[in-house]
Amino acid sequence: MRRCAPLRLRFRHLFVPLLLALTPLAHAQDVAVWITTADHKTTLAASTPARFESGAVLATPRIEVDDGERFQEIVGFGASLTDSSAWLIQHTLDPRQREALLNELFGRDGNGLGLSFSRLTIGASDFSRYHYSLADTPDGKPDPELEHFSIDKNRGDVIPVARAMLAINPQLKIMASPWSAPGWMKDSNSLIQGTLLPQYYDAFSRYLLKYVDAYAAEGIPIFALTVQNEPDYEPKDYPGMRLNAPARARLIGDHLGPMIAARGNGPLIFDWDHNWDKPQEPLGVLGDAKANPHVAAVAWHCYGGDVAAQSPVHDAFPDKDAYMTECSGGDWEPVRSGGLPLQMKNIIIRSARHWARGALFWNLALDEKNGPYAGGCDTCRGVVTIDSRTGDITRTDEYYALAHASRFVRPGAHRIASSESGDDLDNVAFLNADDGSLVLLVANSAKQTRRFSVGQGDRSFDYTLPARSVATFVWKPAAAQHD
Repeated sequence: MRRCAPLRLRFRHLFVPLLLALTPLAHAQDVAVWITTADHKTTLAASTPARFESGAVLATPRIEVDDGERFQEIVGFGASLTDSSAWLIQHTLDPRQREALLNELFGRDGNGLGLSFSRLTIGASDFSRYHYSLADTPDGKPDPELEHFSIDKNRGDVIPVARAMLAINPQLKIMASPWSAPGWMKDSNSLIQGTLLPQYYDAFSRYLLKYVDAYAAEGIPIFALTVQNEPDYEPKDYPGMRLNAPARARLIGDHLGPMIAARGNGPLIFDWDHNWDKPQEPLGVLGDAKANPHVAAVAWHCYGGDVAAQSPVHDAFPDKDAYMTECSGGDWEPVRSGGLPLQMKNIIIRSARHWARGALFWNLALDEKNGPYAGGCDTCRGVVTIDSRTGDITRTDEYYALAHASRFVRPGAHRIASSESGDDLDNVAFLNADDGSLVLLVANSAKQTRRFSVGQGDRSFDYTLPARSVATFVWKPAAAQHD
């Protein structure tokens, strides 16, 4: 199962204006600090600055940061613009509310989070209002020439909202994933369950590229594709399709990959797009001599296994990138009890420590009933909750996890070395390319305060984080103190 949950939880709290602007530091050795607590009593609050002291030996545990050791370049952080999210944003919010929300999520001025990575569904997912593909035929008969292909079902919501997101943040990278091929391409003759028939590998590859071209014509460039969302799972009540490693290798190696290579302008292909618990699946595709040259990255989901699985796959194929492409918040264990520190720890901090260049939560927005949805999860939540009656916005744990990363770690940044601290503290560090600032993200999962120190070269600072909280620390490297 990909997600399961009892009960519903909602976060209802007054929105505290985001104190996010990176104001000049009071002293060259000061460290700006922002904190959010799991109970949301403190949300993205600019806290008391820390201060570096030369040669000091301060609190333990100690996090050593080394900006001389650099790893993957960051594409960004964000969430999926599902059909449900797009419909809510476009049809529940009035123009003023819609503009304010999208600027808050995708803008960088003032209080904006600067989300720079997103995902679209190619046809319906469980978070659509009804099931459909982009090449359904009136009689269900095969249409290998794709004469019935159309993106018209997206024109009322997904397309205008995606355009608006790109207008606010032209750097936004958008990937796309199908939940199912059109039913007539499958052995089930349905969007529900089944697998892709080999005789339609060519038609399905052309289907995916027609989608890319149709969206490009609407001003929405598609950065990357996966060939199937969660290909090791066949849901019983929403579109899905099993597509194992040998099938994906043939589809990519013999059809989609050569088609994209002949075009010469992308999109990239990401394999897998499923959980951490079966790394042998992407290894099987990457180990295929014909498929391997066409695969740029492995996409991961969070619903099974451990994030550490990303590293052995990367180690086996170091020329292939990693991305976290889906993880939903919701009312189930361990998400319910883990809350904000858990989301920050696994999806932002640890996925980056295990080579992810980007991280996506699932729905960008859902309503007060955790929908609309057409099958699947009824207790998933969005990054924001939109009250369908009033348009009021509630910001969830996923919102604050994204904010602590995306507002401060900008596209083009590199992950840099930072020592693991243990003691319920998790961290990851980055170096921004544009201004040379260093960013340290720390999650305190403990039920009590945690004091620790941070060292860089011959200087250190110490800090105490509240119980169950996350923090962002920003400073200039030692060499830039007097710039």
